[in-house]
Amino acid sequence: MKIWLDGGLQDIRSARVSVLDHGLTVGDGIFETLRTTDGRPFALTRHLDRLTRSARGLGLPDPDLDEVRRACAAVLEANPMPLGRLRITYTGGHGPLGSDRGEQGTTLVVALGGTERRPDTTAVITVPWTRNERGALTGLKTTSYAENVVALARARERGASEALFGNTAGRLCEGTGSNVFVVLDGEIHTPPLASGCLAGVTRALAVEWTGARETDLPMDVLDRADEVFLTSTLRDVQAVHRIDDRTLPGAPGPVTAKAMRVFEERAADDLDP
Repeated sequence: MKIWLDGGLQDIRSARVSVLDHGLTVGDGIFETLRTTDGRPFALTRHLDRLTRSARGLGLPDPDLDEVRRACAAVLEANPMPLGRLRITYTGGHGPLGSDRGEQGTTLVVALGGTERRPDTTAVITVPWTRNERGALTGLKTTSYAENVVALARARERGASEALFGNTAGRLCEGTGSNVFVVLDGEIHTPPLASGCLAGVTRALAVEWTGARETDLPMDVLDRADEVFLTSTLRDVQAVHRIDDRTLPGAPGPVTAKAMRVFEERAADDLDP
């Protein structure tokens, strides 16, 4: 397996990042994950745009997107596989043990791993912890991901693949690595970015392609929604058949099934929408 590090391809067994890299010591970094099919990434431009927005929000220098594109192409060529998870990680680089940044420049890593097509439906849970819709990292895709690790571990313990957060105002926000949509009286709704959720690439495409509305939603909407689905890079559109102890019979329902079909067709027509 070959990865991109320090300006070129390296063998994954010998590639090394400094133990003092700020992405490791204090989580001072950002990342993007892309789905790849037969060596072709999906929605690369949108992901790179968000990478830049996250870098600016974190106060990192803008990434060299030409280099990132070269790195992605090189890694994909070096590691052929039918379905992959391409991860771009960009950190503050070598720094002191404290929160101050160093002056040796940033670190860019691009790596690829295999994956499988997700099931059409999944189970989710809600968790007692909240997203801070007014935090310094709100809306940024950073490597400070520990609370997602904790919440996802709880979901796995309860036979689910995702955990859903509310925000500090008690409104529905997002999953650990997904956005959430609900169907009410035949209409699709999803929390607005003001809820504190990540501006998901798949979320944006789903809103555009299905006509979903951004709506401020209470957490108890999950108790009464006719249908619920998740969106993310590796899920695309995925129906939810259970939320905590509530079963949603017949998932995917008709509205979700149509959204799944529309997304699949539109994504197949344009790999970089």
